[in-house]
Amino acid sequence: MAVPTSRSRVAVFASGGGSNLQAIIDHFTALGPQRSGDVVFVASDRAGAPALHRAHAAGIEAVALNAKARAGGLLQELATRGIMHVVLAGYLQLIPLDVVQSFRGRMVNVHPALLPSFGGLGMYGERVHSAVLASGARVSGPTVHFVDEVYDRGAIIAQWPVPVAPNDSVASLAARVVAVEHLLYPRVVHAVCCGRIRLGDDGRVTGVPPLESAAAFSMGDYVRLRQSLDQWLGT
Repeated sequence: MAVPTSRSRVAVFASGGGSNLQAIIDHFTALGPQRSGDVVFVASDRAGAPALHRAHAAGIEAVALNAKARAGGLLQELATRGIMHVVLAGYLQLIPLDVVQSFRGRMVNVHPALLPSFGGLGMYGERVHSAVLASGARVSGPTVHFVDEVYDRGAIIAQWPVPVAPNDSVASLAARVVAVEHLLYPRVVHAVCCGRIRLGDDGRVTGVPPLESAAAFSMGDYVRLRQSLDQWLGT
């Protein structure tokens, strides 16, 4: 794999624990000089969010944004830092329209269910998994998508199926889905940052291989899953 001539400056927004933030940091670190981006800025709408502590521990600038900054000054915050891509990692606030428009095709989000089902305003965290179980669905899994003006509506980049067991609780299903998120999301972020995956002017996503090209895997065998995702996305 060729070494990127320049790396994207990435901002990550998170409202909670920041486990997906950590997965992205760890993946970029593991890629070394071949990584397509560096997380240089982490922001949260909550001053006590553990995601900010993770950023500080990694030597990354971390800021808790007040309501005024989130509503009217967010684009300037990103421009001042030379941000090229924005990654939402459990961020519960709607991104302002000017930011969405400026970062079209350069802002992504991960959702813990297979969109377009179980998405939209108020559908986050345990609420999503509870709705999946209540529906009787036999398959769930994470969705990575580009961000537009509406919660969870942007063009889908990648999904990965996670079976729902008959005896699943919200906690057990959430644990299985997030384990896949931590493998899928960083690899998609890398592919978007290096330009392999793009959002076209027609709203279609290009650069994502057919899912059938990924090797088969069994849930719980995360080494095999990691290999499947690396083969699929070429990371």
